[in-house]
Amino acid sequence: MAQKTETLPGLDRFDRRILQILSVEARVSMTDLAQRVGLSKTPVLARVRRLEKDGYITGYRAQLSTKKLGLDHVAFIELKLSDTREAALSAFNAAIRKIPEVEECHMIAGGFDYLIKVRARDIGDYRRVLSENISTLPHVASSSTYVAMETVKESGGEPLSES
Repeated sequence: MAQKTETLPGLDRFDRRILQILSVEARVSMTDLAQRVGLSKTPVLARVRRLEKDGYITGYRAQLSTKKLGLDHVAFIELKLSDTREAALSAFNAAIRKIPEVEECHMIAGGFDYLIKVRARDIGDYRRVLSENISTLPHVASSSTYVAMETVKESGGEPLSES
């Protein structure tokens, strides 16, 4: 669900608009950004630098075509651990971060411990990742896999709405 930008404390309407634009168009020029925000280039650049320094902007990235890269097989894994004490969670978290095919990993409050998104070349590649990498992680007890048949919406941009 999109975060309404007026609810972000310490940010004025210019900061919120800058974040909204950059979340969709990270490569926008400072000149164009300034024009769209309604300020001159120098204050917009200063605001962007402050938003970076204050941690509102944590980085910029290119969106790659997973289809062109041959990585359009997506599977979600419900994973249960045998131990959920802090040391076990920390060991699991450190290990899962090292698996490049794991695109996302979320600790869940519910009937399982983690929801993991894996991107692979095909079902065989996914099976290898599951058996050789994920199933061998510390404290893994069981897993259930759900294969995505179609991606309807997938986006890292536009987490903010203007209203």
